[in-house]
Amino acid sequence: MRLEKCWFCSSTIYPGHGIQFVRNDAKIFRFCRSKCHKNFKMKRNPRKVKWTKAYRRVHGKDMTQDSTFEFERKRNRPERYDRNLAENVLKAIPKIDKIRVGREERHHKNRMKGKKQKLQMEAVKELEQGISLVKAPSVFQQDQSLTLPKIVVSVSQQQSENRMEE
Repeated sequence: MRLEKCWFCSSTIYPGHGIQFVRNDAKIFRFCRSKCHKNFKMKRNPRKVKWTKAYRRVHGKDMTQDSTFEFERKRNRPERYDRNLAENVLKAIPKIDKIRVGREERHHKNRMKGKKQKLQMEAVKELEQGISLVKAPSVFQQDQSLTLPKIVVSVSQQQSENRMEE
């Protein structure tokens, strides 16, 4: 059973699924669904479409370089069947998957490191702006420390009279 990759979004295409497009120069493009096929026909660049693997890799959202990806690479050279080799490969697959998952988790954790602090700062800023929505006015009268400092602005009488005439 041969599993192909979608040309546009890089997802797996199982046998009997997807669409295949052959260009005049005999280049074969495989698509997992009509969404990818339509985007290809509209000449969209997969690196600029946010939901594709190419976009995620270019913008640092997914890991791009890791030794565990070397095992998934497609090889066109046929290998002679060796029972011991096949057995060792099957034993190694779960270990490699475990290593890759751990590395992906660390990558995600490093990416999200500053996000929590940023969200807290935004929440504090929003709370300062809308403190009157959170606390009732009677609470502010009882405890003056909750109110923001008042700014005194002096307005001259002449300016206010001129505005009234207009």
